[in-house]
Amino acid sequence: MGDPRRTGSEPIGRRPPGRTPKGAPAGSDRHAAMADPSDSRNAAAGSGADYLIRHITLRQLQLLEAIVRLGSFTRAAEELFLTQPTVSMQIKKLSEAIGTPLFRQVGRSVEPTDAGREVYAACREILGSLSNLEITLADLKGLKRGRLRLGVLTTAAHVAPALLGAFCQRYPGIDVSLQVTNRENTLERLTAHDDDLYVMGQPREESEQIEAVPFAPNPLVVVARADHPLATERHIPMSRLADENLILREPGSGVRDSVLKQFTEAGITPRVRMQLGSNEAIKHAIVGGLGISVLSLHSLVLDSNAGRLALLDVEGFPIMRRWHLVHWRGRELSLVARTFLDFAIEYEPEIRARLAEAQAEFDRTRERLIQRGATP
Repeated sequence: MGDPRRTGSEPIGRRPPGRTPKGAPAGSDRHAAMADPSDSRNAAAGSGADYLIRHITLRQLQLLEAIVRLGSFTRAAEELFLTQPTVSMQIKKLSEAIGTPLFRQVGRSVEPTDAGREVYAACREILGSLSNLEITLADLKGLKRGRLRLGVLTTAAHVAPALLGAFCQRYPGIDVSLQVTNRENTLERLTAHDDDLYVMGQPREESEQIEAVPFAPNPLVVVARADHPLATERHIPMSRLADENLILREPGSGVRDSVLKQFTEAGITPRVRMQLGSNEAIKHAIVGGLGISVLSLHSLVLDSNAGRLALLDVEGFPIMRRWHLVHWRGRELSLVARTFLDFAIEYEPEIRARLAEAQAEFDRTRERLIQRGATP
């Protein structure tokens, strides 16, 4: 995807008409995605579908779909576990088979040409048909084999792996694909039908097109460093938090929205010191003494017995939310997806037990802190 590259022994400049450097295919002097249409041989023109069937591959179509969706050859290569030169070469071959450039450079990203958009639309139909075929075949085979594609919010990354692990233990023949990303990208994947199901928080608005099935509690708790002055107090008025430095998730986060809504309803203006893009970064900031935060209890399960963090007993908390499995109403779920949905609902008692154990461990931490403070 760079500048035109010199091939053969021709001098730099336009080669004589009809000549091709020895050992190089026609049009190979530059990346096909950026090629001059006049250099293309347009072999596909007028030759019908038979030509394309012989000269393009499903892998090439999959690559083009990923590049258009992600806007980058590099990101497409990362998603499909390929090297960028391999991706570039395959798109070059696809462009030569189509007979016209499929991409153009726009700044640091690429965007499809008019032809590229047409090929992309066809790619979506072809890959969608194959996906539906896979679903049908999996249904015929039962749950001995199959595939589950799950999109997960970053804030749900602490609940989804345990759920998936238990599911795979019961159904070891199922291949699982897990895509963890932020809310904006998850919604884009939902709109593009990239996955079977999506683990998301509270839906912000009702939609007749979206089905959101609650499957697990998601309590939001106030977290501080273990030596915080409020760590040993009970029934702390929410107004006391107005004097604390508050660390929040980035704008657009469902947790952030819930926290700010809670403060607004209480008539309190929080003192937001910083906003960070991950729960782990927030926990490190808390341990570093930069402030307090409100996080999902799921994200604190592994920290409950470490002694570095404490849950504050603040009135109005925890904020009780729910995790949901989301999918399009009009799209039929595969047997594997339907089974996972039922399994997640069935697994809720296990999730509740894990949260209760973490809460009990934090309660023991509070008691130890109280006893330590009472010791002369």
